[in-house]
Amino acid sequence: MSDRFSGKTVLVTGAGTGLGRAIALAFAAEGANVVAAGRTLATLAETVELIEREGGAALAVPTDVTRSDEVRALMRSTVERFGSLDVAVNNAGIFRGFEPAADIGEGDWESVLRTNVTGVWLAMKYQVAQMRRNGGGAIVNIASNLGAHRRMPNAAAYITSKAAVSALTRTAALDHIAEGIRINAVSPGSSEGPMSLRPGETDADRTERLKHENPLGRAASAKEIAAAVLYLSSDDAGAVVGTDLVVDSGSSA
Repeated sequence: MSDRFSGKTVLVTGAGTGLGRAIALAFAAEGANVVAAGRTLATLAETVELIEREGGAALAVPTDVTRSDEVRALMRSTVERFGSLDVAVNNAGIFRGFEPAADIGEGDWESVLRTNVTGVWLAMKYQVAQMRRNGGGAIVNIASNLGAHRRMPNAAAYITSKAAVSALTRTAALDHIAEGIRINAVSPGSSEGPMSLRPGETDADRTERLKHENPLGRAASAKEIAAAVLYLSSDDAGAVVGTDLVVDSGSSA
C-alpha cells in the first residue's frame, strides 16, 4: 500500500460496520490516523482493534451525528488526540420506510431525513470549522446511486435523503473551496453489506438478483467503494471539486 495519508488525521462516521469500517481500514492501511465515529462503542472498538493490530493508530468516539453537542465533542476529541483534522468521510446513514411514499410512517420519514441529511450537514458544519483552522482539508459525503441518479419504488424517504446529500455536497463545495476545503461525494449502488439487502433477502438472493439487475452482474465490493473515497480525499484529486462519483456496477449508466 502507498502512504498517501501518512501523518494525516481522517474521521469516518458510521465506522463501526460495513462500508464505514472498510473505509476506515483503507485509510489506516495508507498511513492515516483514524477516528472512528458512530453510535455503538462495541463495534467502533472492533474497528479500532483491527487497525491497531496492523500497527495503525485509531480512536473510537461514540457519536450521534444528529446531535450538535456530540458532533462538537467529536471534533474536540479528534484534535486532542491527533492534533488536526485533514479528511472527513460522512458515511453514517440509515434506510427505513421500505413502502409506498404515502404509507411511510412519519417517524421513519423524519428519522431518515434527520440522520441522512441533517446529520451530514451538522458533521460538515463542524468539520469545516476545524479545517479552516488547519488551512484546508477534504470531505467526502456518502450519498447513493438511489437519489440524484436513479429511483426505485418503495424507497422515497431514503431516495429523497440521498438526493439531498448530493445537492448539499455540490453546494457546500462551491461555498468552501476558496478556503482550501474540497468537498465531494461518492454514490455507491448495491454493495457488500446489509444496506443493499431487500426485505427478507439473503446474500445469495442478492447475488442472484444482481446477475440480471446491473451491467456488471455483481455488487461492488466495499474495498472498491473505499478506493473511490480515498481517491477523492487524496492529492491526486486536487482539482476535483463538487463531484458525485457513482460506483454502482453500471446500474445508473
